[in-house]
Amino acid sequence: RDGILFGFAQALALIPGVSRSGATISAGLAMGYTRGAAARYAFLLAIPAVLASGLYEATKISSESAVQWGPTILATAIAFVVGLAVIAWLMRWLTTRSYLPFVIYRVALGTLVIVLLLTGVLSA
Repeated sequence: RDGILFGFAQALALIPGVSRSGATISAGLAMGYTRGAAARYAFLLAIPAVLASGLYEATKISSESAVQWGPTILATAIAFVVGLAVIAWLMRWLTTRSYLPFVIYRVALGTLVIVLLLTGVLSA
């Protein structure tokens, strides 16, 4: 049952502006998971989505032109290592601290985007 609810939460990320990890972590918290467990599950759910997306993009670019795979593989490896380091840091953060800084960031950024849209600086 929880897996299905996590899946529905992850599907909310198809809506522009909705964070996949934010939606799945929020769903986990609503189902009674601890902050650490909800975040761990959200990051594990990212693996198939990110892998499928990467494979799709790789097949798309390889059919379009001559791809230099060396730099692409190097960039992918660096992104993987940095991503693991950030996830490890974030997991430590989430077990001891609040989500409040992330909430403030999202509300402030959303407010800024709305103001920029209403003033005509950005167009939809």
